[in-house]
Amino acid sequence: MGSPAVVSGALAACSMGAAPASLMFLPAPIVMAGTQAGTIVNMIPFLNIMPFGMCIAPANPAVIAATTAAMGTPTPGACIPTPAGPWSPGSTKAVMGGIPMLTASSTLSCSFGGSITVSFSGQTICMV
Repeated sequence: MGSPAVVSGALAACSMGAAPASLMFLPAPIVMAGTQAGTIVNMIPFLNIMPFGMCIAPANPAVIAATTAAMGTPTPGACIPTPAGPWSPGSTKAVMGGIPMLTASSTLSCSFGGSITVSFSGQTICMV
């Protein structure tokens, strides 16, 4: 059996972030799986992936600045997701516009060192 499709309203977690973030997908092309579904290329900060609150990744410029201001004491900084490529893996069975659909088992690397995972797919009915 496959992994649930990820739809708007899903939640993601970052290994370097402090809070869950919503995932949102535009309705073009429209594929209804209870709401708009995502693909492996839906990874744009503030459009598809909301911030994860505060970040502890040592490579994040906001963390570097906050740590410097705290005289070297490791200090979290603002989290702005910075994807290092598409989600992987995508669905092996379902595509939208020729692009694999995003599934609950997909992960996304952050350029600052975190790993983003889907913590809630947004639905549990459509298995892809």
